[in-house]
Amino acid sequence: MKKVLFVALFLALLMMTACRGKTNVTVSPDTIPAEYVGKTNPLGTGADSAGAELFKINCATCHGDTGHGDGPAGAALVPAPKNLAELQTQVGDDYLFWRINTGKDGTAMVSWKGVLTEEQIWQVVSFIRTLPQ
Repeated sequence: MKKVLFVALFLALLMMTACRGKTNVTVSPDTIPAEYVGKTNPLGTGADSAGAELFKINCATCHGDTGHGDGPAGAALVPAPKNLAELQTQVGDDYLFWRINTGKDGTAMVSWKGVLTEEQIWQVVSFIRTLPQ
């Protein structure tokens, strides 16, 4: 009986360890590096149309045309691409600019710094703000 209990406990611990790190983490503004905190989009209205074109060329393959993380390449990615339509309601411009600019370790999200100009990144942020949930 003790052996069965020990094996059951061992398997339960093994399963919990295997699942660790797979929970959804709520984005916190505290995680944004100081150099990005408080940045706001300096572009006015109309920037979203230029951002839409940039998004289509650079982002839609993974994030999908409507930003729901359902692009054709996104299906093969682990972790899956973020649903930007949902994320944009939870975070500020500073977070979006930071993530696009620097990417995210442990994911397929690459840094666009040096590929896109700061203005182009802000244009993409403008477009992301228009995505319907």
